[in-house]
Amino acid sequence: MTEKPESLKAMQKEVDTYIQQFKAGYFSPLSQMARLTEEVGELAREINHYYGEKLKKTDEQLKTVEEELGDVLFVTMIMANSLDIDLTEVFNRNMDKFNKRDNYRFERKDGKTHD
Repeated sequence: MTEKPESLKAMQKEVDTYIQQFKAGYFSPLSQMARLTEEVGELAREINHYYGEKLKKTDEQLKTVEEELGDVLFVTMIMANSLDIDLTEVFNRNMDKFNKRDNYRFERKDGKTHD
């Protein structure tokens, strides 16, 4: 399988095309928040199974951290689409904020300590 490079815009459009085929369309923001919380909980459970002390039960379905992160991303895109939020713009603003605010917050590999 060949990987295709995708932008967040393209992924959001693909998610929108998927959702638009159903009569229900997008659920309310509150319902979406509940679903996102559920998916983050499932991700936390997988992290705990793989990296924590809580082992899976022998009859539990095998899932992966990757699969659960994918679910979180999908639901995040659904929420963003329904609220008309461009995740590319949000990402760019956040990276600008982090690069300015946290540029020297942690010890850097290049040894720099300030501008």
